[in-house]
Amino acid sequence: MTVICASNMIYGMTGGQVSSTTSVGAFTQTTTQGNPYRPFDLCKLIIAAGATYAARYSLTQPFALIASIKKALQTNGFCFIEVLSPCPTQFGRHNQLDTPADMIKDLMDKCITRRKAKNLSPEELKGKIITGEFANGAD
Repeated sequence: MTVICASNMIYGMTGGQVSSTTSVGAFTQTTTQGNPYRPFDLCKLIIAAGATYAARYSLTQPFALIASIKKALQTNGFCFIEVLSPCPTQFGRHNQLDTPADMIKDLMDKCITRRKAKNLSPEELKGKIITGEFANGAD
């Protein structure tokens, strides 16, 4: 079974409330002072539950995302891909990201591959979203 989770980091279709994946400091309808809580790492959660394959990519990484979907569909067991996507109507409006283009640029700025993240300090990783495969079906 393969699950593809579209994550826009907010409950966008119900009014823009904070979600379990809303980043620290992000503003929502229910966190007007900024979200004080660290978001769930969905890939870590899924791996702990026994997933065979787990990955996270942004819509700004289309080639890696397509390759990941193909791999997941060919992998036995439970496979999970978190796809980071923009929500300009709710998340963008609350976080000074006024257009879909602003949200895409923000995702491009925040997302960093696992390979690049390995060479950065925790301080340099602050505010970044690590993308890539976290369990690859062969482990």
